[in-house]
Amino acid sequence: MLEPIVTLVVVPRERFSCTQASLESIYEYTKIPFKLIYIDGNSLNKVHSYLQTKAQEKNFKLIHTNYYLSPNHARNIGLSHVDTKYLVFIDNDVIVSPGWLEALVNCAEITGATVVGPLMCEKQPIHQRVHFAGGESHIVIDIKGRRHLREKMYKQGHQISELLPQLQRTETELAEFHCTLVRTEIFEQIGYLDEEMLNTKEHLDFCMTVRQAGGKVYFEPDSVVTYVPGPPLEWSDLHFYMLRWSDAWTLGSLQRIRTKWNLSEDGYFQTKYKKLGVRRVATIIKPFVRQVSFGNENKPLKRFLKKVDRKINRFLTDRYAKSLPKNKIELPPIQKETLPLQQLTFTK
Repeated sequence: MLEPIVTLVVVPRERFSCTQASLESIYEYTKIPFKLIYIDGNSLNKVHSYLQTKAQEKNFKLIHTNYYLSPNHARNIGLSHVDTKYLVFIDNDVIVSPGWLEALVNCAEITGATVVGPLMCEKQPIHQRVHFAGGESHIVIDIKGRRHLREKMYKQGHQISELLPQLQRTETELAEFHCTLVRTEIFEQIGYLDEEMLNTKEHLDFCMTVRQAGGKVYFEPDSVVTYVPGPPLEWSDLHFYMLRWSDAWTLGSLQRIRTKWNLSEDGYFQTKYKKLGVRRVATIIKPFVRQVSFGNENKPLKRFLKKVDRKINRFLTDRYAKSLPKNKIELPPIQKETLPLQQLTFTK
């Protein structure tokens, strides 16, 4: 058998109830040799037991922590164990399709790409509705010298059956961490992923950093995968979900990308601030209100639960922040060449 040139690093996204479906799709539809590192961030016993059984059966590395993980911290733990030419960061709620990995590797080999993103679909039924087909992530400088972040996702909401014949491999500016292949050597230049990017926009930061370092990002439509988002399907998912999409983590991430790239606190950020907690409201509070109110909206109950949610959310994040320093895994150093910010070519 050929020696694998790619390692899959599977990390928790926002829940654990899709673990089995995701992992089984990887082994069913991936035909080229690969290594796998599975990061299990404090899943419940039944999920952890399943992963232990599969790790022994499939001979992959399983790394368990007794605390929940922010996405980039989980990815960095996996990255520290990678010894292959390529790696793929993939979330634990992603279902792959036949030939997905071969297409990503082929694209990188042919084009020399540093990062390759697949045609990303969303929701069920799988592989039908497009979530992401490449995109934009760059900085615009206005006439007053203020720096603004520009983000755009291509073709979201289109049907894959109609769109796929029109798509072709192309260089782009953005790939998403739901599933993305990376040339491992880039980390010798840029170091580990930024763990101050706690839960949002970390893919923008990563792709801009790669391009700043001279790397190329490609979109490969021959690789098709689907991420299956929440709501959390089991009560056991709720704690992690609430932490993962907490107000504190979101604000921290937005503040980090704004200061790191010297961005103006413009309408882009103001809109994000106004939407704090929107995922928790949409996936936890609203369904609960409808259920107990016999399908009615019940606005007073919803307003009350939103206030309760904010208090619980603040408690969870404060407790996590206090406990993390004594639990956090220390990562081995990566040789890092620091690049000045101005080396990135900005769009004017």
